[in-house]
Amino acid sequence: MGYVRQYFEEAIEILRQMDQQAIEETVDRLVELRQRGGRLFVLGVGGGAGHASHAVCDFRKIAQIEAYAPTDNASELTARVNDEGWDTCYANWLRGSRLNEKDMIFVISVGGGDAKKNVSANLVRALDYAREVRATIGGVVGRDGGYTAQVANACVLVPVVNSSTVTPHTESFQAMIWHLLVSHPKLRAAEMKWESLQSAATA
Repeated sequence: MGYVRQYFEEAIEILRQMDQQAIEETVDRLVELRQRGGRLFVLGVGGGAGHASHAVCDFRKIAQIEAYAPTDNASELTARVNDEGWDTCYANWLRGSRLNEKDMIFVISVGGGDAKKNVSANLVRALDYAREVRATIGGVVGRDGGYTAQVANACVLVPVVNSSTVTPHTESFQAMIWHLLVSHPKLRAAEMKWESLQSAATA
């Protein structure tokens, strides 16, 4: 039970250290996005790509924000990687989507991208393009937040409490945070299925 107990204790400590104000700022940016009719583009790599697809579903269905993820179209993404290169695949996808100042990109990544270390270079190029067109930038990242944290308008950083479990904790809390966002009273625009059933049962 040693590792299980340690993992749970680390998770509790992460919750204690989480910057609640950063989450509220992210909520406010998303509210503003919806009010101006902008679109949300969720970007991730690896586990973050899986999160992006799920998050897009929730932002669309629960928060009623028009949302997309480039990784949901494998044909286009792999064509861009094959023909144009990995580094530019997300930036060119955003360019093709006519990303503009009304829109927001939302990065879900452990490291947040690092050009110098050539880590998640496609996220870095996408962030640069977002800055170029003056789109809002948000995200949920781990470690020091990387390039995402440096350039974001609102960014939630998952605290590091154990350098040996940065990835599993970050990816676990990313799911918790976007679920918090879409269920936040300021953002939630549609009742969630199981909650609606519970309401009907107690009515």
